[in-house]
Amino acid sequence: MIAEIVTIGTELLLGEIVDSNAAHIARQLAAVGVDHYYTTTVGDNEERIVGVLLDALSRSEVIITTGGLGPTVDDVTRQAVARATGRELVSPPELLAQIEAYFRRRGYTMTDNNRRQAHVPEGAIAIENPVGTAPGFIVEVDEKAIICLPGVPHEMRHLLQERVLPYLTRKMGEAAVILGRLVHTVGVGESAVGQAISDLMHSENPTVGTRAHPGQTDVCITAKAATRGEALKLLDAMEAQVRERLGSVVYGADAETLSGVVVAGLRQRGLALALGETNTGGLVARRLLEVEGGAQALAGVRIALDGVALAKEMAMQSPAIDEEVARAVASALCKEYDVDLGLAILEASEEGSLSYMALATPDGLHLSQWPSRGYSGY
Repeated sequence: MIAEIVTIGTELLLGEIVDSNAAHIARQLAAVGVDHYYTTTVGDNEERIVGVLLDALSRSEVIITTGGLGPTVDDVTRQAVARATGRELVSPPELLAQIEAYFRRRGYTMTDNNRRQAHVPEGAIAIENPVGTAPGFIVEVDEKAIICLPGVPHEMRHLLQERVLPYLTRKMGEAAVILGRLVHTVGVGESAVGQAISDLMHSENPTVGTRAHPGQTDVCITAKAATRGEALKLLDAMEAQVRERLGSVVYGADAETLSGVVVAGLRQRGLALALGETNTGGLVARRLLEVEGGAQALAGVRIALDGVALAKEMAMQSPAIDEEVARAVASALCKEYDVDLGLAILEASEEGSLSYMALATPDGLHLSQWPSRGYSGY
């Protein structure tokens, strides 16, 4: 089954409201095994909505719309669906009674314009809305269906979960399962990751893609199968291939974070880290301390405005930061806090200047350097 999402509202086109509905519906469709190829946003214009619906009907089996079911004159989804399917609008008495009962339960007076919300295309399957005033409805066209839901997120989510997903499951028969997994890498760009797994990215099931974030590239794996167990097997097999190709730049998957993996690794080995950082606002320490057990993984932290100031705190004199200063600070941190691991992150304050990270370990000192992004990088 191929589904299409149409979100309706001029406020969405103007960027006044973030479209969270489409993302939520897309996730729920994937969870029940419905393929989703298109999402369209259109303003509160009847002609344009009709055009979008006709396009959607030409290529998709199920169209789910949100928005435009309210009581005001710019809520025109009902009229557009009726025109697109060649039907008249009708007002079932039971639907109007449900809306009137909603107002009575809350002690409100229903204005006349709320009667518009009881209008649905002839032959539509009404979807009662117990958490709002705008009912949804389903119009079946041959073997296809247009499902219209209110745009208010909590109302949409309720009707989607309680009525729409069961409807789709019945319509499909035995549902397929679509599962996804994110494999996280650090310290390598999207192009390098893509090159290493280029042949895997041609796989059709599971599909494999990449997603770039600041300082991190994710490999996205999506599998479809008849059962959850079969989908998980496909994911596991592909993840193993991805990890084999990428090696040590992979640090985790799905909900795992870099800071969480670091803290877990330290605690599993009975180690503690002494940390010194400059021009970061204590970002690294904060990330580690946000993780459960982070306080036990840190022996001590020194934060300074710049590398020269941190060197002075560590009883070293240096007119500027360089790799020797970074190495010296890392070693001094180990001695001061009596631990085996000392990490010095000396971020330069000026963009383009070299920044340094040195890690002192029992096996020796490890150093990396990079052009600073300046304060704006944080």
